[in-house]
Amino acid sequence: MATKKAESAGAAKKAPAKKAAAPKAGGKPNALQQPMTPSKELAGIVGAGQLSRGEVVSKVWEYIKQHNLQNPENKREIIADDKLRVIFGKDRVTMFEMNKHLAAHLS
Repeated sequence: MATKKAESAGAAKKAPAKKAAAPKAGGKPNALQQPMTPSKELAGIVGAGQLSRGEVVSKVWEYIKQHNLQNPENKREIIADDKLRVIFGKDRVTMFEMNKHLAAHLS
C-alpha cells in the first residue's frame, strides 16, 4: 500500500504538458503572429509583404542555409554576406543576437 501512495504522489507532481494558446476567434494575436512590415533592406531577403515575426525569422534562416552562411566550426554563428551585413551591422552574429537585429528592421 505504501508503494501505491508513493506512485500516486510522484504522479501528482508531474504537471500535464501545456499547449500553446491559440488566439480566440476575433482575439488579438500574440507578438509573434502580428503582421509587420520589413525594412527595404530586410525585404531584399524575406520579401516586401507583411509577415509575422516568426515568418521573418524562418525566411532569414532559409536564406542563411541556402547561401551556406553558418560558420562550419560553430553552427550557432552566422557569417553575414553583403545583404545580411546591412541588417546585422557587423560581419558575424550569433543566432541568439539575430532576433535583436531583425527587430530593428520590422515595423
